[in-house]
Amino acid sequence: MSHVLFVTGKLAEPALRRVVGELAQVEKFDYSVAIMPISVAALAPTNWIATHIPPPVNVDRVILPGMCRGDLDVLAKAWPGVAIERGPNDLQDLPEYFGAKPTKSYGDFDIEILAEINHAPRLDTDALLEIARNYRRDGADIIDLGCDPDVVWTEIGDTVRRLRDEGMRVSIDTFNAVEAAAGARAGAELILSVNRSNRDAAADWGCAVVALPDVVDTLDGLDATVEQLTKQGVPFRIDPILSPIGFGFAASLVRYAETRRRYPDAEMLMGIGNITELTDVDSAGVNLTLCAYCQELGIRSVLTTEVINWCRTSVREIDLSRRLVKYACSQRALPKRVEPNLVLLRDPKIRELGAESLAELARNISDRNYRIFAERGLIHVLARDLHVTGDNPFDLFRTLIQRGDIDPEHAFYLGYEMAKAVTALTLGKNYAQDQPLRWGFATRP
Repeated sequence: MSHVLFVTGKLAEPALRRVVGELAQVEKFDYSVAIMPISVAALAPTNWIATHIPPPVNVDRVILPGMCRGDLDVLAKAWPGVAIERGPNDLQDLPEYFGAKPTKSYGDFDIEILAEINHAPRLDTDALLEIARNYRRDGADIIDLGCDPDVVWTEIGDTVRRLRDEGMRVSIDTFNAVEAAAGARAGAELILSVNRSNRDAAADWGCAVVALPDVVDTLDGLDATVEQLTKQGVPFRIDPILSPIGFGFAASLVRYAETRRRYPDAEMLMGIGNITELTDVDSAGVNLTLCAYCQELGIRSVLTTEVINWCRTSVREIDLSRRLVKYACSQRALPKRVEPNLVLLRDPKIRELGAESLAELARNISDRNYRIFAERGLIHVLARDLHVTGDNPFDLFRTLIQRGDIDPEHAFYLGYEMAKAVTALTLGKNYAQDQPLRWGFATRP
């Protein structure tokens, strides 16, 4: 049986051992792992590796990380008699590299999504149900009905029953004991939220609650509320309250960690919409990062909404994010090249033909049909006896008009394709003629 030595850095060691351990059983080889004294293997050139890892003994084959730089002959001279090769850039691709099927396990999650319908009392029932159905379709586990603080929602029970009749789980976002009681009687399973002001009534609701501190930006009063709820037998989740950036965001993260220290086994909730809705930034990356914090800290419920336009797909983003962070934490693997649907603005990897290939293609085209490419800041339009380039579609189109064979339908087609090409060049995306630009899960066929 052959013996394969895998070289890696300190950061990737746990994931490499897991992948190779499974792979070796399938492919029937012995293996060992050499850990370089460096965090990221891609930073280690081959001449550096030769001086930091002693010559392998009883090894038939050495596989380096694919991104290691330098000449392999340097290692061949230092380690005579051993076959040396670069593996894939991503260690998760090792099974395919060895000809096996992938060993990735992906898709599980243990974070629950509460999707809030803001100002629910102001919506008619059909509009509210449509929002709830969309939330559920995108991955929400619980539909949260956000009440208005200045009025009592007298129809809350009917609305909860309508949602329950469609098989939805429901929570009520209110401090009003009357609304909470009515919603709970109709089938709501969770009330957001309680503190000193309304915790006495919670014992009569017959459902779980979310416990908050009495004073925002502190944990004051939280212990007393938790103690009372525990004595009353009321199930609860704790939310230390996430503060917006500029208003104590970092300190609020510390409060979540402190709460977990105080209550290591308690269920917890984080309202991540306090960051996504209140920050001028596309929400996907923020949702992923906050889900990662929740995953590592054992916070198993998150509350979000989709009010502002840059958060219009937050529920779907969190559904994908919770799967990715679960995979990363449970497998001890970097969350990289696992979930392409969260890469929205740019593409994971740019594919290019290169100048020589484009020139050769142009020389071999024998018809007048246009081929469009977008690479390295330029649009290329190719046809028989034609290869024009530029970064301005208007200039290119003026050149093409001189050929005299562009009808209105063809002009529309060229304009559409060039607009796609410019968008791809602007954002760092791949352009393929007659194919949609890729926008992760938001891609339109």
